[in-house]
Amino acid sequence: MNDMSETHDAPVGRSAAYTILHTGYTLSTGPGVAATVSYVSDAGRHVIVDPGMVPGRDRILRPLAELGLGPDDITDVVLSHHHPDNILNVGLFARARVHDHKAIYEADQWTDRDAEGYELSPSLRLIRTPGHSPEDITLLAGTTASGVVAFAGDLWWRPDGPAEDPVAPDRDTLRESRLRVLAAADLIVPGHGGPFAADDRAPR
Repeated sequence: MNDMSETHDAPVGRSAAYTILHTGYTLSTGPGVAATVSYVSDAGRHVIVDPGMVPGRDRILRPLAELGLGPDDITDVVLSHHHPDNILNVGLFARARVHDHKAIYEADQWTDRDAEGYELSPSLRLIRTPGHSPEDITLLAGTTASGVVAFAGDLWWRPDGPAEDPVAPDRDTLRESRLRVLAAADLIVPGHGGPFAADDRAPR
């Protein structure tokens, strides 16, 4: 992790905790896709990241219940981008504030705000990381156990990348965002796979 980038991007706090509710997968750009769905908590915030496609909604709700939480306990949902495979189950969390790259949505209220630098808590910060799509954002969570964890959506589909994202509109922009996340994070949670270290082995 780069100290200068950490100062700029990483959250100040280190009190968050996280659980992977469902580890996703992708067999191709077509059939056989499931999202990695995560739960993050800090300072009274209960956050779901990318409640997308899964084999059944129980794959999200059952592990959440094992944490003692139901859908109405979730205060915030973060959508890394607007592709259906990452957002399909957002409606499970009807009481939550929903965050994307440009606004916060709650019930019938829409509040414009830029995601860049927006803090849900001292340990939870959003940054813009376009590349896989123009609206990509990453949630940076300063955790007690794992350092800074980046919930990066499809900047990486899985730990092996892919190195060349076949749907990225701009390869250079994707690389810049990947490097920004790698500089700030210790661990990366991709959109469709398990966590991996933000080290020299990560695709750029």
